[in-house]
Amino acid sequence: MSMQIFGLHVSRGVAIGRAVLVASSRIDVAHYFIDVTQIDAEIARLRQARDRVGAELLALKRDLPEDAPQELAALMDVHLMLLHDESLEEAIRLWITERHYNAEWALTAQLDVLVRQFDEMEDEYLRERKADIEQVAERVLSALVATHERPRSAWSSAWSLGAGSGPDAGTEGPLVLIANDIAPADMLHFKRSVFTGFVTDVGGRNSHTAIVARSLDIPAVVGAREASRLIRQDDWVIIDGDAGLVIVDPSPIVLEEYVFRQRQGRLERERLSRIKHRSAVTLDGERVTLMANIEMPEDAQSAFEAGAEGVGLFRSEFLFMNRGGQLPDEEEQFEAYRAVVMAMKGMPVTIRTVDIGADKPLERLSNAELRHEHTLNPALGLRAIRWSLADPSMFRRQVRAILRAAVDGPVKLLFPMISRASEIRQTLDILKRCREQLRDAKVNYGDVEIGAMIEIPAATMILPVFLRHFDFVSLGTNDLIQYTLAIDRADEAVAHLYDPWHPAVLHQIERTIRLAREAGKGVSVCGEMAGDLEFTDLLLGMGLRSFSMHPTRVLSVKQRVLRADTSRLARMAGQIMEAEEPRSLAAVMSLDGGAGI
Repeated sequence: MSMQIFGLHVSRGVAIGRAVLVASSRIDVAHYFIDVTQIDAEIARLRQARDRVGAELLALKRDLPEDAPQELAALMDVHLMLLHDESLEEAIRLWITERHYNAEWALTAQLDVLVRQFDEMEDEYLRERKADIEQVAERVLSALVATHERPRSAWSSAWSLGAGSGPDAGTEGPLVLIANDIAPADMLHFKRSVFTGFVTDVGGRNSHTAIVARSLDIPAVVGAREASRLIRQDDWVIIDGDAGLVIVDPSPIVLEEYVFRQRQGRLERERLSRIKHRSAVTLDGERVTLMANIEMPEDAQSAFEAGAEGVGLFRSEFLFMNRGGQLPDEEEQFEAYRAVVMAMKGMPVTIRTVDIGADKPLERLSNAELRHEHTLNPALGLRAIRWSLADPSMFRRQVRAILRAAVDGPVKLLFPMISRASEIRQTLDILKRCREQLRDAKVNYGDVEIGAMIEIPAATMILPVFLRHFDFVSLGTNDLIQYTLAIDRADEAVAHLYDPWHPAVLHQIERTIRLAREAGKGVSVCGEMAGDLEFTDLLLGMGLRSFSMHPTRVLSVKQRVLRADTSRLARMAGQIMEAEEPRSLAAVMSLDGGAGI
């Protein structure tokens, strides 16, 4: 029977495919597809783990003290019986042979099936036996993890499906991912995976997972609460990213409608490609620069092919993630930054120093010099420039690598989350020291423009101080909104309060753009608002002439720019800034991405 699940729409478009559930487990296990040649070895791993657990249970039963309750011995017998149940083993083996799941994934997938079956039983005693199944499965998972070297992240290998591994797309059809949550670093693997969309139980519209989904142009719904419990392995699922709707086992008529919508989306992208090589100039002759945000060096090629006029934000922190705490050295970073500079063929590249913390944590470092412990509020803790200044040797390595890469093309150096004059002085002192170190070592380095992210209300209030020290500023609207409104953008419980149209937010953005332009300094927006058509006209009306967004958004925003008259938009923006409810007035004026001009 068809079922609808509602969540938050975070990335537009439609995805249709069979559900792949990453079952939650108390043990963090890897989920990845295996090659057909590995099937027998994977089944053997499963059996070895089962035998190991069996030996442990027998030893525990043998060593029970004489006065132990008889129920304990009986419990051991129940667990041994479940462990050697032939039907259970056969079901797990089918996940391995037919879907090419690794042993851990196959076990958790079958556990998910069994748990549902037990939950549906009317007999209370039988329902309570679910715990026995879970305990046995956890023991086998522990044995598998302990004897197999794979990345510990449950996601780190799930995405990379090279030729010859994973399900045959021609046979299985498209796949969509269903999970409780997906870490930001793991989201990056989506672009190399077979998954065409995803649904998560948790997350807000502006959580980092949602942001990356939008930037990658992946249909997605987050905050769907019970999705991973209600959706079963291999269910046919439609993800309606426009409505925040998930349809499970759709009827033929509904499926046909969404297939048509998918086709229309592809046609629209083809139409947009016709303006790829046109300059972004408004109707009244204002030149607008449209750049790209990237996470990894290989993304630079996508930025170039999308028609971006440079990289407005290279989020360097993703070079530091999924490494088990082993940070990249200066040479590795230099090669990564240089690859981006070379790929952009003379167009400017803005590299932001590492912005670790909050929803982008590092694994715990192995050295005792600097460790990241769990904090009550990581968004307000040791992150971004604070983290860099707390580890100056790491910071200097990164800055030197960026300066060296500037030899091969125009580079801008961007520092995140600076909030006070003392941090500006410390940061510039380190930059000066890095130049001296390279000069003393006779290592070539290039000139760079230096800039600061404006993403904290404190920074907007003392903006003239920033403009005296920096060549440009870049508005990070995601954090600026979060900190202005005291809203955790990753928390679906308060996601409805995260409001980019709030007058306090708009006034800070307008003031930053105006003061920077008056000072003759560069100013851009690199947050979500830059690639959101709902705000393109308003930002143009505020005087913004430099946008940076994910490559997939460049052509849509360019089309909007080509239809804009900035003199008219400036007048309308002024009226909107004075309104108590800016969004309502913008909708009336068609400045919210609606009918357009």
